[in-house]
Formats: sequence, C-alpha cells, structure tokens
Amino acid sequence: MDKGKFYITTAIAYTSRKPHIGNSYEIVLTDAIARYKRMQGYDVFFLTGTDEHGQKIEGYAAAAGVTPKQYVDKVAGEIRDICNLLNTTYDHFIRTTDDYHEKTVQKIFKKLYDQGDIYKGEYEGLYCTPCESFWTESELVDGKCPDCGREVQPAKEEAYFLKLSKYQKQLEDYIEQNPDFIYPEARKKEMLNNFIKPGLRDLCVSRTSFKWGIPVTFDDRHVIYVWIDALSNYITGIGYDPDGSSDQYKKYWPADVHIIGKDIVRFHTIYWPIMLMALGEPLPKQVYGHPWLLFGEDKMSKSRGNVIYADDLTTLFGVDATRYYLLSEMPHAADGSITYETMIERYNSDLANTIGNLVNRTIAMTNKYFDGVIQEPSVHEPVDDDLAQTCLAAVAKAESCISTYHMADAVEAVLGIAKRANKYIDETMPWALAKDEAQKARLGTVLYNLLEAIRYLAVMLRPFMPDTSEAIFAQTNMNANDYDSLAQFGALSAGIKVGEAKPLFARIDKDEMFEKIKARQEANAAAETANNAKVKEELAGVAQIGIEDFGKVELRVAEIKACEPIKRAKKLLKLTLDDGEGERTVASGIAPWYQPDDLVGHKVVIVANLKPATLCGVESQGMILAADTSDGNVQVLFVDSMETGAKLR
Repeated sequence: MDKGKFYITTAIAYTSRKPHIGNSYEIVLTDAIARYKRMQGYDVFFLTGTDEHGQKIEGYAAAAGVTPKQYVDKVAGEIRDICNLLNTTYDHFIRTTDDYHEKTVQKIFKKLYDQGDIYKGEYEGLYCTPCESFWTESELVDGKCPDCGREVQPAKEEAYFLKLSKYQKQLEDYIEQNPDFIYPEARKKEMLNNFIKPGLRDLCVSRTSFKWGIPVTFDDRHVIYVWIDALSNYITGIGYDPDGSSDQYKKYWPADVHIIGKDIVRFHTIYWPIMLMALGEPLPKQVYGHPWLLFGEDKMSKSRGNVIYADDLTTLFGVDATRYYLLSEMPHAADGSITYETMIERYNSDLANTIGNLVNRTIAMTNKYFDGVIQEPSVHEPVDDDLAQTCLAAVAKAESCISTYHMADAVEAVLGIAKRANKYIDETMPWALAKDEAQKARLGTVLYNLLEAIRYLAVMLRPFMPDTSEAIFAQTNMNANDYDSLAQFGALSAGIKVGEAKPLFARIDKDEMFEKIKARQEANAAAETANNAKVKEELAGVAQIGIEDFGKVELRVAEIKACEPIKRAKKLLKLTLDDGEGERTVASGIAPWYQPDDLVGHKVVIVANLKPATLCGVESQGMILAADTSDGNVQVLFVDSMETGAKLR
C-alpha cells in the first residue's frame, strides 16, 4: 500500500580521511529507517554523500603531494565503498564536487546576494582551521575552539555574510510552533537557549584565504564557504534550482528527517533553516541529532590508537552482525560504546544463541518429525496465545520506537520474538511430544507456531539485518514475507516444505577471535607504516633531485595562439600554443584567474616534454608555468620579450 513519500538524509561525510566505525553508524541507522519505511509502503528517497571542499582538504592534499581533486576522489571512493560494504540502500550519493551541485550552489549564493540576504564585509576573529569556524573570545572554552577543543588563531579577511539576524525571530517562532522540528527535546532547548535567544550574529559564507571551493561567480577572489556549499546538498541532490526545480524536488521536498550527529545540530537547525527561509523554500520536517559511538568511554581518534573501521568489523564478524551491534548498542540520547569484548558477547548471546539456535533447531525438528512439511495448526493451548501476542506486540513496539528513533529499543523488541519463541520450546518440549503418537497433531501445531514466530522475526529483521532475513526465508521457504502480513498471527500457509537447517551464526571462540583481531591490527599498522614511508620517499624525491634529473626537464617559450574554456570544467582553459616547432594543446587550471582574451598573444614558459594527459576530454601536451601569490591568487609567468621556441637553461 502506497503511504506517500518519505525523504531521509544523512549528513554528508567530510573527505578528510577514511571514516571510522563511529562515523559509519549514521549511514547504518539511516538505512535501517529507510528500509523500514519502504517495508511499510512509503515511497522512500535516501540521500547520502560527501563534503569535499575547504581549507583542510587543501592542506591534506598538499601534504600528500596531490591535487585537492585527486585527494577527495580517493577518500570519497573509500566512503562510498564503506556505504556499500555495510549494505546500505541509498538512492543517490552526492559529491559537493559534482558539477550540477556546484552550479546550483553558485546560483543560490547569487540569489541570496541579489535579494540582499548576503552582503560583503570584513571578518576579524579567532579561527579554528580543523572546524573551519570563526569564534569570538567569549565563545571559546578555556581559550580553545568550543567544538573541537583545539587551538585558534587570530584571522582577518574580506568576506560575504548571510543575514542570520534578519531571520532570528522567524526561526524562533518556527521552532516554538513546531515542537518536533529539533529532536530530541534536549537539543532543541540547547539551540534556543544557548544560541538563538541570546542573538544571532551574521554568518561568514565566503573565504579568500584558500581556493579549494566553489568560486563566487561575481567575485572570483572568493570561494563559497562550507555552510552554503555543504548544507545545500539536501536540495541540490534531488533537483533544486533557483531558476526552476525538477519534478523530483517538488515530489520529495521538504525532507521528512535529516539524520545528523549531535555535534552539527547548530548548523542544521539555525544556518540551514535560515538559508531555506531566505530562498522561500519549506523547512525540513525534522532534524534528529543522534549521539556518538565511542570506543569504550573515549571518542575514537588516530592519536588515541583506538580507531575501528567498518571493514575490520565486517571481515571479523560479518556485515549483518556489524549492523546489529551498531543499532542495538546505541542509546537514544546518550553516547553508545563499542569494544571487541562486548561485540563478541552480543554476537554469541543474541545472534548465535538466541536467533541462530531458534531457527536452526525449529527447521531441524520440522524435518525430523514431519519430513519438513509445515503442519496445519489444529490443537490449540493457552501457551500459544502468549507467543502470538508477543509477536504482535513486537511489531507495534518496533513501529513506535523507530518513529522516535529509539533504534536499540526497536531491535530489542524484535529480538524479544526469538527469546519468547525459545522459551516456548522449553514450555512445550516438542521432543517429548514426538514420543507420543497421540500428540502428533499438537506437535505439528507447536512447530507451526514456532515457524510463524520465525516468520515475524525474519520480516522484522529486514531493516536491521537484511541478509539474515533473506537467509531465514531461503531456509524455511515460508510465504507471507511482507510487512502487512504481520497484522494477524497465523498467515503462514501449511503444506510448505522447509529446506535444510544451516547455521546462521557460528559461535565465536573469544581467544581465537582476539588472535584474529591482533593479526589484523598488526597488518593495518604495517600497511600504514609502509604507506607513510612511501609518501615520505616520494616527497623527499620531489624536494631534492640531482642535476641529471633536472636536465631531463625541457622548458620552452611558447606563444598562446588561441584560448577557450573547456566544457564541464570551469577551472580549465584550453590553450593552443606555438612552441617554435608546431602547435600543441595544453589544458591549464587557470580559469578562475584569467579570461581567454587576457592570454591570447602572450608568451609563456611550458614544460615541453611532460607526458600527455587527458583532462575532461582534452589531451594536454605539457604544462605552463605559474606561481601562487601571497593573496591566494595565481599569476602566469609571461615572457613576451623572449623568442618563441627558445629553450630555458
């Protein structure tokens, strides 16, 4: 039954480095909600992706000796691989370097500027580079950034600002009139009391001190800052355009919920709603700020040496077990915790003993006593009613919990079906019934009820452990595997022949598992050490070369005969050069600083023997020399007085 649309998003992951399992929790949580809503009959659109611009990225790329785009391509690929590894069913993966996103963000910025909601000014304050945020002295905590606790530095630069103050009263009224907009309640109170009611300062939305960002179309010294760039993904990813949005956007917006970490609630409940108000667009229905997943009691970080990655867990425990742990161990309002010890314990107790053992022995008994054929239930006893009520109550409880994002409670409700079914086995003792021919019909009823409970379990596990759900249905061959069939206990058809019992989860030996964990940690450490050594060697090679290496580089004077933009690459210009021996084409990333007419007729220095490379469909046969300037611009080295074709020595 079609229940209408449901648009759900994660925060887009920052492409600074490979995300650890604490970062990956959000995508699994969001996927479980999306799967559940689809199961209920909603038309779901699930958006995730990566945030790829900013000063930090520029710095990481420089340290790695690669371009920012090369750097983010690698990390964005790793993030997407993790989303796929964890079996998440996103409908679209947006990258903020996607051409359509960048163009729309430029239009958004221009629209807000033209209507007076963005203005030009100057910012002077204390700047946190890791958070890319300005702070006043009073906002610091112990003299450090209130968000990350790191040192801040004085900074001053020209910038464009978004008029948050203009919309303060409108935002405050909206939050008061829509009590579920910020969830949970504690986050709403924090935003209102700590940030909104004391007064909003206008927000810096452009930068000139770095270049790795989306250029402001009417002022190319500035790049559009993270707030407008990254937050806009929620609408650009489904087709918003100030000049006319797509049917997809009109269908799915506003978002039903943004799933985000508790540390970025302020950006999503103050900056983002005000941007939307200024654009004249509806606000998302809800923003849910979830807690963090910690390692033991500590936040995960490389410096603490306590980072666990998704591929580590899935290799050691499997994908569904990893998903189960993430969803079952995270409280609703407090931070969750992950350790290898507790994961082993939960795996053995919940998955191997409770779920796996129930399914395995029920199928085995059905095969043993009835040649695998599901019997018609014909001999009812009062104990059957309690099992049926447990199944029905679990469905209702899970629905209530998921609607308020109490995912651990929802998982526990579903696990309760398996726990009650195992107790039912102890109460009815099928092995004893099998010894008495007069109890054959009762035995058939007991096994029917157990298989029906397993059917409920398999359907309700689908959002949390999709592969396990499918494995149960594959082993049992049961019908009625849709959500609506759970409205009444007893929808399972008799006469179906179950398959062979196969273990869903083999028990883990703790000592053996820790040996595997240790070996994997050592392998990861060795790989990182080798990679770091390789990077150092490569950087050292770049920093110091011998005269014989330098002698291989041919620098030659060439005249620019023609110049034009390259389609789909706003940073590249296509230069047609005369190098004294003939024409060659060079693609150069100087479009943000030069117009074609500025270049034609000038002479430049080229690296003439650089290996050709294809950039956006253009074969680039060399490189022109240019220099970074102190104000963040790029200046081409013109040598108009020199002879075309002359070689530099």
